[in-house]
Amino acid sequence: MAWILLRFEHSPMFETRKWTRAMPHQNIVLRDLLKPFPWHCVKPAVEKHGADDLSRKLDTKQHLLTLLYGQFSGASSLREVVNGMASHEARLYHLGTEPVKRSTLADANAQRPWQVFSDIFAALLKQAHRGLRRSASGAVRLIDATGIRLSSLSADWATFSADVYGAKAHVVYDPQASCPVYFAVTPATINDITAAKAMPVEAAATYVYDLGYYDYGFWAALDAAGCRFVTRLKKNTPLAVLRENDVPQDGGILRDRIGLLPQRLASSRRNPLPKPVREICVLSDSGRELRIVTNDLEAPAAEIAELYRQRWQIELFFRWIKQTLRIEHFLGTSENAVRIQIAVALIAFLLLRLAYAAQKAVLRPIDFVRLVRANLMQRRRIDRLLEPPPIPAASNQFSLALNP
Repeated sequence: MAWILLRFEHSPMFETRKWTRAMPHQNIVLRDLLKPFPWHCVKPAVEKHGADDLSRKLDTKQHLLTLLYGQFSGASSLREVVNGMASHEARLYHLGTEPVKRSTLADANAQRPWQVFSDIFAALLKQAHRGLRRSASGAVRLIDATGIRLSSLSADWATFSADVYGAKAHVVYDPQASCPVYFAVTPATINDITAAKAMPVEAAATYVYDLGYYDYGFWAALDAAGCRFVTRLKKNTPLAVLRENDVPQDGGILRDRIGLLPQRLASSRRNPLPKPVREICVLSDSGRELRIVTNDLEAPAAEIAELYRQRWQIELFFRWIKQTLRIEHFLGTSENAVRIQIAVALIAFLLLRLAYAAQKAVLRPIDFVRLVRANLMQRRRIDRLLEPPPIPAASNQFSLALNP
């Protein structure tokens, strides 16, 4: 522990020296949240996209820190972000940033290429995924999309129908790591399957999705890449049965059979997946019969049913980020600004997941996020947010008097 000399007095009668024990330095919560961030990846992404060419007043790093502050603090407007940061100006120095003007932030949201934040998200994801993944078994990927309501100010790019404006966030989610591994943002008019066909495919992974991706061509592409797919059959889709498998008595499986899908998906399209598939029928929690289909003809039926049940994890993910992060109140109306905010929200999600996984005191993720928000700019240990704030210790002083 360091000792700091406070005072050295000269007097004709005595000389006094006083020391006090220094208080240990404690980072603010926001700085601790940012510790895992791969800052070395920011510069290559900036140079790749020329992200600092148009905005000289607010570089990409400061832009990102400002938007992350807005996400963590729950700010719902540009003014709330800039005023909140200005109120903590003395503590921004150690983060390498400073308060910004509202107009400067608005210009950066409109002009800075959104792709730079997408690349930064990918770099953080690569680093975070290794620490969050709980199993070394085969990769499981859940595919889904969620709608995002926008105002009429986004009508030039996000008109869905008369007086309805919106976008979609398309996500590939890893249930073993509880985090997304890919995202894309499109206008709400873009079909889910169109966005799915543009996503990268991981060879030998298992892809689980719902009826929004009912396209034999997409299924065939996954099969050709050596992937396993698990999805649902529509009620009216016939199956030419080739073989019935035995069904366990207590597994909740109604039917397990192998067959061929129809030769055509529609009257004008030929089925590109002529090989046999497997149908497993189960009862949902509501008592509805679900027809699950997969290209895995060997795995136990209970395993396939459990894979499909995992699909609800991505629904819970969408609900969680909409409740705790800012992807419904947008700081800009342009397509570029919306894409930037969604990318930064996912970066914030990864940082919160890493911080939550590194502590044991707070059990529920939602409680952890609320505590982070309440203490964001306070000097607190992020793994001790439930404890009372530290009380400065009384000075341990001693004096040495020397008489002539």
